[in-house]
Amino acid sequence: MAKGPEAFRTISEAADELNVPQHVLRFWETKFAFIKPMKRAGGRRFYRPSDIAVLRGVRRLLHDEGYTIKGVQRLHREQGLRRLVAAGEGETVAPGSKASAEITPEGRERLREMLHDLEAAKHRLDGVLKA
Repeated sequence: MAKGPEAFRTISEAADELNVPQHVLRFWETKFAFIKPMKRAGGRRFYRPSDIAVLRGVRRLLHDEGYTIKGVQRLHREQGLRRLVAAGEGETVAPGSKASAEITPEGRERLREMLHDLEAAKHRLDGVLKA
C-alpha cells in the first residue's frame, strides 16, 4: 500500500522519490543547515512532506540547474526556503529578481570585457584548429 502525500518518508523512501542515493541526503544535511529531518530513537530519519519539497528544490538546483553547494546556500540565505521549494516545482530565477539584480553597472561592463576576451580567444583557437 502506497503512502499518502502527507505521510513521513524514511531515508530510503525519500532517496527513491528524489532519485538520489541515501548517502547524498546525509551529505546534504552536513552542508545545508536548513535540512533537518525528524530523528527517532537510534537516529532513524523521517522526512516530512515539507522536507521533501525543500530537498526536491536542492536536488534540482544542484543536479539540473548547475548550482554549486555555496550557490544554493547563498540562494537560501538571500531568498529563503520558499525559493528552494519553488525551484523544486520548476521555477527558475527570473530576470529582475534579487539574484540577477545584484550585478552593478561596473560588474556588467567587466562581464562584457571578459566575454570579448573569451570570444577573441575562441576565434584564435578556431584558427589554430583549421590550420
